[in-house]
Amino acid sequence: MWRHSWFRTLIGAVSLLLAPVPPAVAQEQVDVALVLAVDVSRSMSTEELQIQRRGYAAAISSPEVIRAIGMGVNGRIALMMFEWANENHAREIVPWSIIETQPDARAFADRILADTTFGQRRTSISGAIRHASALLADVPYKASRLVIDISGDGPNNQGTPVTLERDAALARGHVINGLPLMTRGGVGFQFNIPDLDDYYRHCVTGGPASFVLPVVEWAQFPDAVRRKLILEIGGWIPVGPARVIPAQITFGPPYDCMVGEKIWQRLRRQYFWDP
Repeated sequence: MWRHSWFRTLIGAVSLLLAPVPPAVAQEQVDVALVLAVDVSRSMSTEELQIQRRGYAAAISSPEVIRAIGMGVNGRIALMMFEWANENHAREIVPWSIIETQPDARAFADRILADTTFGQRRTSISGAIRHASALLADVPYKASRLVIDISGDGPNNQGTPVTLERDAALARGHVINGLPLMTRGGVGFQFNIPDLDDYYRHCVTGGPASFVLPVVEWAQFPDAVRRKLILEIGGWIPVGPARVIPAQITFGPPYDCMVGEKIWQRLRRQYFWDP
């Protein structure tokens, strides 16, 4: 009897080993996984923060962006948005979402508009890139391209030097595009630099088909975001309007990518250390 029991146990174990393994759940395929990283530092006024939020909502739900999504191989993208300021502030506004139809886009836009933003101290573009790159590394979809869309109105002035985080993201295969906001307003206007578009081109952006699209007036913002999304969704190299600057251009004299940190140190000496 003991032999029969042992034999049945052995047969059961062999059956378990030979049983077919259920296939893993396949990840949904998307044309691009796109992280929207939105600056909420105090160098932007409350009104500007609201313009920015409404501009993103309008662009994402626009017919032109929906049409661009539909032209992709898979006809869908993965999108998420978070706000950033100092190196410890990265707050999710909308989690990873599939955008395939107008209702998908409208739902995403509604969540943007329903959220409330309060300006935060300091500007850590490097922290924003690091956070966005980590999100792309764990994106729950299978994406043909991994893109960080980062907007901001001043240079990095806190945390790791921005070029180090940029280079780390590019080494992971991530593309970084920039939307420098060359406007004036907010309490931190003293951190603004006149050539923020050049700063983004030299120090922030990079990767295949990457580009910089400057905004010099807030009235331009919704249209700029819409154009930027269309380029990112299609993976197209920007051509035409001179204000859309391919990030790969590197000619000209060397650029000081620590300019923001130097401004911060100068202001600290001026306001806190000098007698």
